[in-house]
Amino acid sequence: MIVHNFDPVLIDFGLFQIRWYSIAYILGIILGWMYALKIIHLTSQNNYNFEQIKKSQFDDLIIYLVIGIILGGRIGYVIFYNLEYYSQNFLEIFKLWQGGMSFHGGLLGVIMSIIIFSKKTKTNFFKFADIVSCVAPIGIFFGRIANFINGELYGKISYVPWGIIFPNGGNISRHPSQLYEALLEGLILLLLINYFAIKKKLLFKPGYISCLFLITYSVARIFSEIFREPDLHLGLVFNYFSLGTLLSLITLISGIFIILYIKKNEQNN
Repeated sequence: MIVHNFDPVLIDFGLFQIRWYSIAYILGIILGWMYALKIIHLTSQNNYNFEQIKKSQFDDLIIYLVIGIILGGRIGYVIFYNLEYYSQNFLEIFKLWQGGMSFHGGLLGVIMSIIIFSKKTKTNFFKFADIVSCVAPIGIFFGRIANFINGELYGKISYVPWGIIFPNGGNISRHPSQLYEALLEGLILLLLINYFAIKKKLLFKPGYISCLFLITYSVARIFSEIFREPDLHLGLVFNYFSLGTLLSLITLISGIFIILYIKKNEQNN
């Protein structure tokens, strides 16, 4: 049994603090951006009939993505998880450094950003979305590590040897569900998606990798929710599903329907 004693503040300058949560987002975006450029370079060396994306285009897209991640993630958290509280404490919405970001809200923000950018550049939506899907697990990994350092989104009560006592989780051992999610939704998803994208060349079939990401992330998240403590103010939806599970079921079904639609169009053509 381990006691969680991580300080969410990396450096305290008094009037200004640098928090691990902010560092995690910055690292996720920068490393994701770098890896995306590497993928673009790799695809430019192939002999396949693949409509290339210019590195300069992705450099421009990253600005849209950052805005989509921050606005979508925060607004999603406010609406999905704590609307009543934030409606009474409006200014708290802007305190991003305290945590409180929704993956599914961030996902919607990213999708909207890519839609806007792809229309602006007159490029196929999935050309950008597929590459973003390849690198998204990097950001998810660092985000979950930040959740762990913050001592938030902890797991259910458990007496496994690696159980952790979290500051806000009562004086009792719990699953470090944030680390489970970092492993499943981050590292494993990164390896799996990029294996199919690059080794199996699904990146050259627009839409396949985006759908694979939606499906595999949803499965990983639904599994992780088994170990995660539901938000106390929300409880279980229909007395059975956590909100994270319900939202992931929606993305899972969406991913399946989209890939079936893509395959149907391929057959018709």
